[in-house]
Amino acid sequence: MKIVLMEPLGISPETLKRLADSLTREGHEFRAYDSFTTDIEEMKTRAEDADILMIANHPLPGEVIRSDANLKFISVAFVGIDHVDTEACRERGIAISNTGGYCDDAVAELAVGLALDCLRNVTACDRSVQTGGGKAGLQGHELAGKCVGIVGTGAIGCRTAEIFKAFRCRLIGYNRSRREQAIDLGIELKSLDEVCAEADIISVHTPLTPETRGLIGREQIGLMKEGAILINTARGPVVDTEAMAEALRAGKIKAGIDVYEKDPPLPEGHPLYGCPNLVCTPHVGFDTRESIDRRAVMAFENVTEFLAGNQIRKML
Repeated sequence: MKIVLMEPLGISPETLKRLADSLTREGHEFRAYDSFTTDIEEMKTRAEDADILMIANHPLPGEVIRSDANLKFISVAFVGIDHVDTEACRERGIAISNTGGYCDDAVAELAVGLALDCLRNVTACDRSVQTGGGKAGLQGHELAGKCVGIVGTGAIGCRTAEIFKAFRCRLIGYNRSRREQAIDLGIELKSLDEVCAEADIISVHTPLTPETRGLIGREQIGLMKEGAILINTARGPVVDTEAMAEALRAGKIKAGIDVYEKDPPLPEGHPLYGCPNLVCTPHVGFDTRESIDRRAVMAFENVTEFLAGNQIRKML
């Protein structure tokens, strides 16, 4: 079969060769591109006649999917698949697998790190020292004893909860379905409104779906305590950016944000520019050396298992 890696995976050439050799030794054709493109015609050219496509986190439009008559399977080196036109895949009966789990630790650690920054003013303290200032006005708060609300108690949400638990935090959470892992961790499941109203820290870990778009809206932000901390390392559109920006400017909440409507650089005039009480990172939650190597291994494993007639990490 013809297998095409449509964009780089951020791994070394040596690692790529080692992983690709597992396919070519079995007689499969493998081609890898060392740059990504959003040009539809170029994407069609790359995908032409491929039986299997491998992508990371850049969009795979339906026009490209429909143009490849041989396409049977897509291995997505990412947790979410909202950048893939799944409707086109359903039309054609194309299977999709992700690499869920590759960045559980990475994202969870960043979520906790952003919470600690908001509590202890780490970024503000750094700015003060490096501009000749001191600690005036920078007294922080302890994480120990805080009530943490986990919105989305899947794998990453539960891993985040585990770390917060180690800091002796009380755990509450919201999920549309009951998760035994969350219960076992001691997360007290509540309604979304209850979580937003009770938690000192709200950490968002839901995928982006039509049901979760705007899940944390103006009403939920209005329920939050004065000084509550909102952490989003999931997907930007899960939170109403305009409502969050208003609450930040009013001094009602603090926030640590890694995800946006589109990855940074943010467009001119974005609502978060200049907001006080905000710590931002440019969508780096998933991006550690360990996680990037891990996801590449998993993406190739998806392919070898599919070729053997065993689809793993099935998303479609």
